[in-house]
Amino acid sequence: MTLPRQRGLTEQAADAAIDSACRMLRLPSIRNEFSDIADRAMKDQTTYRGFLAELLMAECDDRARRRSERRIKAAGFPREKSLRSFDFDANPNIDPATIHTLASCEWIKKSQPLCLIGDSGTGKSHMLIALGTEAAMKGYRVRYTLATKLVNELVEAADEKQLNKTIAHYGRVDLLCIDELGYMELDRHGAELLFQVLTEREEKNSVAIASNESFGGWTKTFTDPRLCAAIVDRLTFNGTIIETGTDSYRLASTRARAEEPAKVS
Repeated sequence: MTLPRQRGLTEQAADAAIDSACRMLRLPSIRNEFSDIADRAMKDQTTYRGFLAELLMAECDDRARRRSERRIKAAGFPREKSLRSFDFDANPNIDPATIHTLASCEWIKKSQPLCLIGDSGTGKSHMLIALGTEAAMKGYRVRYTLATKLVNELVEAADEKQLNKTIAHYGRVDLLCIDELGYMELDRHGAELLFQVLTEREEKNSVAIASNESFGGWTKTFTDPRLCAAIVDRLTFNGTIIETGTDSYRLASTRARAEEPAKVS
């Protein structure tokens, strides 16, 4: 299908032609914004080249935004968390400079691991999701999962003769975020399957984990000492380890709100 080309179109006919062309070419941002951009260009006496550049940049910016949204959705985060919303003052154990350096995603580019270690309520999961979101926004493929959910998926895949396919799936993403590692004991088979995923990604793609147990306590999760040592080695080699501490700022915040004097109505 081709559009009829005419010279001397009325404003109404020109708008209709632009709308049709944008639909055919799949340029939704230009279609939605061309009228406002055209009015602004006329007011500012922008050149034709400047007007065209602004139109194309609007489309490019919107496509980049939509791609980021798709990557964030594909990551499977359970909730929205951002670095901007994290209260660094409430947890002095977490260095803002270190976090903002991680937000540049150079560690992902270098396929390095990240470990967030600390008690419940100290910001581990918030940081894990927020840094994963930053990575998705910068164009990296990210996948978030709970440790137990990942192991269960691997066990089911092994039973269905789909293990290699599942491991390859988790091996392809640029950043694998594993939350709540250490909350539950894993049997040897589950631990070995998790080890296979980590081995698949070793020095090729980054892994970020959040755990409420120090590495010394991981023997409760991975009961085989040698396997535990091998997993710790893969998650720490050339990586960053952030200890978020033992004081729950989430609990402290809840207590502070409870102690606030009731407002008089």
